Amino acid sequence: MAKEVIDFNKLLAEVNADFPTYQAIDENGKVTNKELIPDLSDDELVELMRRMVWSRVLDQRSTALNRQGRLGFYAPTAGQEASQLASHFAFEKEDYLFPGYRDVPQLVQHGLPLKEAFLWSRGHVAGNLYPEDLKAMPPQIIIGAQYVQAAGVALGLKKHGKKNVAFAYTGDGGSSQGDFYEAINFTGAYHANGVFFIQNNGFAISTPREEQSAAATLAQKAAAAGIPGIQVDGMDPLAVYTVSKAAREWAANGNGPVLIETLTYRYGPHTLSGDDPTRYRSKELDGEWQKKDPLIRMRNYLTEKGLWSEAKEEEAIEATKEEIKQAIADADRVPKQKVSDFLKNMYEVAPQSIREQIATYEAKESK
Repeated sequence: MAKEVIDFNKLLAEVNADFPTYQAIDENGKVTNKELIPDLSDDELVELMRRMVWSRVLDQRSTALNRQGRLGFYAPTAGQEASQLASHFAFEKEDYLFPGYRDVPQLVQHGLPLKEAFLWSRGHVAGNLYPEDLKAMPPQIIIGAQYVQAAGVALGLKKHGKKNVAFAYTGDGGSSQGDFYEAINFTGAYHANGVFFIQNNGFAISTPREEQSAAATLAQKAAAAGIPGIQVDGMDPLAVYTVSKAAREWAANGNGPVLIETLTYRYGPHTLSGDDPTRYRSKELDGEWQKKDPLIRMRNYLTEKGLWSEAKEEEAIEATKEEIKQAIADADRVPKQKVSDFLKNMYEVAPQSIREQIATYEAKESK
C-alpha cells in the first residue's frame, strides 16, 4: 500500500469548520449576544412584532380558507415568521424580491395587495398583475428557479450603479438544485448585488436535511462560489434582522453577494395539497421546535422592555382578521376566468388555430 500523504479527515474538518450559528436572543427572549441586538427604534421593534403576528394569523386564516375551498394552493408559514418577516424587514422598498411559493408574507409586506395574493393562490391571472412600483416577481413554483432570476437582476443593479439589491428565498431542498449553485456562482463572479436566503426548515418536502447533503451546514456551500456564507438562528427575529441588514449593506456597496442560511421550522405540512408531516416528523421533534417559537421569543423580549402587551397583540390579531376578511371579499368579486381568457393569454399574437378556439368558446360562454 502506498504511503498515505494526504489526511482527508483533516481536509474534511477544515471544510466544515468556522460556521457558527448567530443568535441574539434565546428561546425565552433573553439576550445571548448584545452585539447582535439591532439598532431599531421602539416603534420599529413593535412594527416587526406586529408583522410577525400578522403572518401567524394570515397562516391560520389561509389554512381555514383553503379547507373551505375559497383558496387554492397554499404552503403554510407558521414557525418561519422570523426567517421570513425579520429578514424582509432589513430590506428597502426599491430592493427586488424573488420569493418562493412559501414566501407570500414577504411579498405582501413588500407591497402586493393581499387580494392579489389570494387570487394568485386560486390560479387567477389577476394575481400576477403587479403594481408598477412593486419591485418583485410572483412566487416561484419551480424550486430554486427564483435564484437564477435574482442573479440577473442583481447584475443589472450593479451595471446601473444602483445601491439596491435583489434578494431571493429558497428552502433547504432548493439548495440541492442546480439553479442554486448556478445563481450564486454567477452573482459571485460578477460581484453583483444579491442576497440569497436558504430557509432550512429541516425537511424540504419530506426529505430530512441530513439526507440531502453531506455538508455540515448549508451556509458553507457559499465557499464553492467564493462568496460569504453565514448561518443564523432562524427562530430569532433580532439575529435574523441584524445578519440580513449587514448582508444587504455589503451587497449594496458593491462587494458581491451573500448567502444566508436560517435555521427554522415549519409547524404545518409542506403544503395543504396532501402532505402529511407525521409520516416523516415526530411529535417530540415538533415539541422541541414549538419551544423555539419566534413569536414567543419576540413577545418575551418586548414585554420585558415594556413595549408589548396582550392588549396590543389582540389588537394586531383583530386588525389582521379584518384585513383578511376584506381581501377575500374583494377577491370573490373579481370575475371568474373563462376558457377563452386562458386561450387569449397564451399568445401576444394568437395563431389561426387558437383564434378559432377562442371564437368557439366565446360563443359557448355567451349563452
